[in-house]
Amino acid sequence: MKAVQLKEFGGPEVLNLVQIDKPVPQGHEVLIEIKAIGVNYADTARREGQYVVKTQLPFIPGAEVAGIVTEVGEKVTNIKPGTRVVTLIESAGYADYALADARGLIPLPEHLDFKTAVALPLQGLSAYHVLKTMGRLEKGETVLVHAAAGGVGTIAVQLAKLFGAGKIIATASSSIKLELAREMGADVLINYTESDWVEQVLEATGGKGVDVALEMVGGDVFNKTIKCLATFGRLVVFGAASGEQSRFYPASLMARNQSVIGFFLPQIMRKPELLQPSLVELLTYLGEGKLKLMIGGVYPLEEAAEVHRLLQSRKTTGKLILVP
Repeated sequence: MKAVQLKEFGGPEVLNLVQIDKPVPQGHEVLIEIKAIGVNYADTARREGQYVVKTQLPFIPGAEVAGIVTEVGEKVTNIKPGTRVVTLIESAGYADYALADARGLIPLPEHLDFKTAVALPLQGLSAYHVLKTMGRLEKGETVLVHAAAGGVGTIAVQLAKLFGAGKIIATASSSIKLELAREMGADVLINYTESDWVEQVLEATGGKGVDVALEMVGGDVFNKTIKCLATFGRLVVFGAASGEQSRFYPASLMARNQSVIGFFLPQIMRKPELLQPSLVELLTYLGEGKLKLMIGGVYPLEEAAEVHRLLQSRKTTGKLILVP
């Protein structure tokens, strides 16, 4: 089978199309013939050697796949070959086939196509738990969503509305992206390339600040976002797309009882009592038409390097998808 692999850390050019043996499922594993692959910032962090956990080389990126089960391990009893599924895996999704734990599969209803389905798990679950589990969003509170036209951002804006947020402030880098955020349900639109965007956030909240802020850029954006927090405000960090480190003084949070909270989706995946109900809720919203998944572009697997360039250029909107 073909796969996209890296043997050294670096820019998109280190991603190479290779031929490798098709894996064989064992135990609780199934083999999935992949029809759609979600591309995420975590993949670029893996490629650069900057991921939260160490990446062993050689490495095949890809944690989000949708496709058809073709083979099952000897301990699999609840999934049969031919089942259409979407799932999250540790890695190796940039390929024709991938192994996955049968216990983590999400069977797809017939009306849901593979490309739409693959846009849900990683970014849908991230948006859900950043807002609800970590951000502890309550009805009537104000939410600040950075990169609101991206994969997580478009879902977070919609979920914040569904969860009862009183005001949703969306930031993005262009008028086109901000218009998309408006279509998703944002109440206030701010271009974060403008030097006074912090002042605009504070003005939009009457000087109070926001109750929950979603931050995945890092560096200067992180430091400025803290200035946007209200008393008892919570800033949830779920990425560092800029690759920049932030100088942060924890004692600065004390005066107004503010919090900075880290989020890493694999920790949620290890807690079925958190994972399963949230998946059911997301699929229900999707089935009822209350949640829209935005597809920003679909590209052949061979163009993985170019898709990484596009993602990191911050010129894209919605979910980027690869297909074998």
